[in-house]
Amino acid sequence: MINDSVYNCIIRTVPSLAAVALLLCTACTPDASPESSEKSRQLLVYCSEGSPDSFNPQLVTSGTSYDATANIIYNQLVTYKPGTTEIIPSLAKSWSISDDGLRYTLNLRQDVPFHSNQLFTPSRPLNADDVLFSFNRQRLSNHPYHGISGGRYPYFTAQSLDQLIKDIRKKGKYQVEFILTRPESPFLSILATPFASILSAEYAAQLNKMKHPEWIDSKPIGTGPFRFDRYEPDAYIRYERFDNYFVQSQRVKNLVFAITPDAAMRFARFSAGECDVMSYPLPVHLRVAQKNDLDIVQTPGLNVAYWAFNTEKPPFHDAKVRQALTMAIDREAILQTVYDRQASLATNPIPPSSWAYNKNINKVTFSKRQALELLKEAGYGNGFTIDIWAMPIQRAYNPNARKMAEMIQQDLADINVEARIITYEWGTFLSRVAQGLHHSVLLGWNADNADPNNFFSPLLSCTSAISGNNYSKWCNREFDELILKARTSSEQTVRKRYYDEAQEVFKQQAPWLTIAHANNSVLVQHNVHGLIISPIGNISFEGVTISESTSSELTDTEGEAK
Repeated sequence: MINDSVYNCIIRTVPSLAAVALLLCTACTPDASPESSEKSRQLLVYCSEGSPDSFNPQLVTSGTSYDATANIIYNQLVTYKPGTTEIIPSLAKSWSISDDGLRYTLNLRQDVPFHSNQLFTPSRPLNADDVLFSFNRQRLSNHPYHGISGGRYPYFTAQSLDQLIKDIRKKGKYQVEFILTRPESPFLSILATPFASILSAEYAAQLNKMKHPEWIDSKPIGTGPFRFDRYEPDAYIRYERFDNYFVQSQRVKNLVFAITPDAAMRFARFSAGECDVMSYPLPVHLRVAQKNDLDIVQTPGLNVAYWAFNTEKPPFHDAKVRQALTMAIDREAILQTVYDRQASLATNPIPPSSWAYNKNINKVTFSKRQALELLKEAGYGNGFTIDIWAMPIQRAYNPNARKMAEMIQQDLADINVEARIITYEWGTFLSRVAQGLHHSVLLGWNADNADPNNFFSPLLSCTSAISGNNYSKWCNREFDELILKARTSSEQTVRKRYYDEAQEVFKQQAPWLTIAHANNSVLVQHNVHGLIISPIGNISFEGVTISESTSSELTDTEGEAK
């Protein structure tokens, strides 16, 4: 572990210059006070993979932003029991659902304080006004804050919540009622999603008076276990323990996200002891960690990696072309090279662990001969030229999109399709893909909640094609009707039947090539205890403690892994 003095030296150094940072920090003067050893146990450094798009999870859908906000700064009305997909109380201590499934009444805790900062000191704990503010900002176009920071709420829109939620009523100071236009089986799971984080209405009002309402999204105030301190883009985020957190739990005093996009550099920093926890290790790093008896926290992931075709751009408007390209790619080779066999081939857009998974769907056939035949039938026997957009960061579901794009590029050349690989900085990449500027894109999805609808609606619905994460821009009315019927049914057997049919339509239309389902993994030093990764990929630093022991250096060298 490093103490606060060394930390202050490190964070002033560009993350990509980790070796220089270590040299600089040898010149830093550590705190010589009797409390220095205690301080060293109170700082946790997390080497993260990228900068957040926003500090308000309502505005984004990227896992990078969710990791930096949802379980650190904010809370939702309900949450998941650690390490499971079981819904438990959070800001709402209890709830009830009407017999017709149209009314959800939630009873709020009465002792939940908000954070403070240099701009704001709360005068009251959380109440119903904060819940109304947080949802109505996204729901109502005439809300004073709706247009702030761009006025785009991709998850809220993709789930059609503007159509689903008829009204939200304050039934008392600590009670709210959601009135729906139709039954929605996943509704509680939706309320546990990061976009449903509760912000302070009082803080919003104060910023509005200051004529800086946009600060609510960059200088965040929440109720979570850690208070936002400061942020240096592409370098670090620093948080401080919120001592008045409504859940009594052990937590380190200072939490630092050391932003390190390059996976090899993250592993080098972790190996040198600069990081206590490392995000998104590559398969080669996991192999080295296993050989060196390093601690790996891992859970099967509710995720999928995919190659999406922009169906609004020729020739991807033709299903035969899409089917041909899915058959031309050697996914087994990708599984070996990109994932080191530490993932499974994906057949459906949802993982096999989901209760809605259709086991009867046939796997994609790898056959370049059949791919060429389909292209000839579609009138593209002489081939064409496309772009493959490869995301610039590592995620559990895709540890190396660039390498994957190169392998796809090689396979496509064998069927007379020329591919150009394109990438941008993460925020720019997402913005341009959302605008539909791509021909095709390598992306993925880590579920925000455990309901299967969390894959279908945000990623493949007609609504999400207009404003959301449906990057294939695919809108199929039959598919849409099936997933809507599944959402409105309260019987799981009935829902599964609809989802089975929806997966058949997806397979026939092939808006994506499904590639892989991967485990969620992080590396932790031996002296870090209590870190939990949920099945939906969220990391919780709540309850994490650090003992006095220090990490040992690696005894085995494995090329690029070091």
